[in-house]
Amino acid sequence: MSELRRSARVASNKRGSPADEPASHQTKKSKTTSVAPDGEKKVDKIAEAKMEDAEPETKEENAEPKMKPRSSPSESKSKELIEGDEIPDLTLQNQDGGEISLKKLAEENRIIIIFAYPKASTPGCTRQACGFRDNYEDLKEHAAVFGLSTDNPKSQKNFQTKQKLPFGLLCDPKRLLIGSLGAKKTPQAGTIRSHWIFVDGKLKSKNIKVSPEFSVEEGKKQILELAKELE
Repeated sequence: MSELRRSARVASNKRGSPADEPASHQTKKSKTTSVAPDGEKKVDKIAEAKMEDAEPETKEENAEPKMKPRSSPSESKSKELIEGDEIPDLTLQNQDGGEISLKKLAEENRIIIIFAYPKASTPGCTRQACGFRDNYEDLKEHAAVFGLSTDNPKSQKNFQTKQKLPFGLLCDPKRLLIGSLGAKKTPQAGTIRSHWIFVDGKLKSKNIKVSPEFSVEEGKKQILELAKELE
């Protein structure tokens, strides 16, 4: 009986058992059987999806919606001219309602003097305008003379007629020229009494916040000096 048990164990060992297989073979087998047949494909698909999500957005996707820029109140303000700047490319009405191009004036007159006053037919503005009137014969030989205010053509015409002013008066109700020349009293309203001289279409002299008398005297003096320099 002992012989029979021994021979049975020997036969069983010869056929081989899982315990007798090499460790390397067992490891390899466990690896292949632990992974599902389509496991690699699933992993690849997940990885690809993650890579696609990680890709940066294009410039078009990141771009802000295209909108027309709005100009702020500060941006819409006229740039204040300094000496040497070109005369503004503006067209204003005169006392008769006619259109006066500043650029054209500069082409036709080598020297231009423009004096600004707060309001037609008020005392200080009348003294200023009449001062230029009384010196007009000397001034017109060398320069074109113009008054400037925010008044409408009718008010300017009445002022011109009543005071017998021999020069044109420009209307600037929106203070486009007044603002660009730096003579706004406040951002909302008002004009600072001033005068400016342009030579060959460029700002030569800037006189802001002056008295009526000084405006006339200094304006005439500057014109006569410039005339000598340009001879």
